Amino acid sequence: MPSEPAHSSVVRHGPLFAVAALVLLLSAPRPAGASEPVAWKLDPVHTRVMFAVSHAGFSRAIGTVSGSDGGLLFDPGDWAGARLVVEVPLTRLDLGDPDWNRAALAGNLLDADEFPTARFVSTTVTPRDTENAEVCGDLTLHGTTRPLCLDVTVNTVERHPMPPFRLTAGFSATATLSRSDYGVDAWASMIGDEVELRIEAEATRASRTFAERLLQAATDEATSAPQPQPEPVPTP
Repeated sequence: MPSEPAHSSVVRHGPLFAVAALVLLLSAPRPAGASEPVAWKLDPVHTRVMFAVSHAGFSRAIGTVSGSDGGLLFDPGDWAGARLVVEVPLTRLDLGDPDWNRAALAGNLLDADEFPTARFVSTTVTPRDTENAEVCGDLTLHGTTRPLCLDVTVNTVERHPMPPFRLTAGFSATATLSRSDYGVDAWASMIGDEVELRIEAEATRASRTFAERLLQAATDEATSAPQPQPEPVPTP
């Protein structure tokens, strides 16, 4: 069985990691007297990541990734306790051309066969007002984890006008990253290093058993995962 890459910031792939991370966020201690934030589940159909990057200086090529999955804790009007865990399936990247898609996902760029998902787990939320906040966390891309901050706006929280009329929260977010920071550095003369991100997301209130299911899945994952071995002590 192949070993994991020797990189201190590499984390495991798969949706169960996001499940486990969200459980940890759900169970994080809350200040005395603070209300519990509400659990929401991202709607993968209406959540999309857009990216833009220079194409040899002629234009900024625009692509999108659909089908993101994850969850968040958020109490409308109060950012205290807000948390986010999301996985982005890079294999659903679309630059508008099949050949271009294959080139972007190839081993010398995103290497989607080895690293099929990107993952963001929030660590801090700094409110600017009731509708806007800076959400900082760890982005794992191409097997490397680095900090990233998103400028997030709450667009609206209300019951959706279409059946099944679910209570829905809508968000927009922007960020900028350096692709070379994540080891995606091929074709530097043709593809810009700075990547602009724009995220449009919708989330619906999670069911009453949402946290319980997450907890059970995380427990199963922790039980089946191999335990880390202590580092050997060097002999003098």
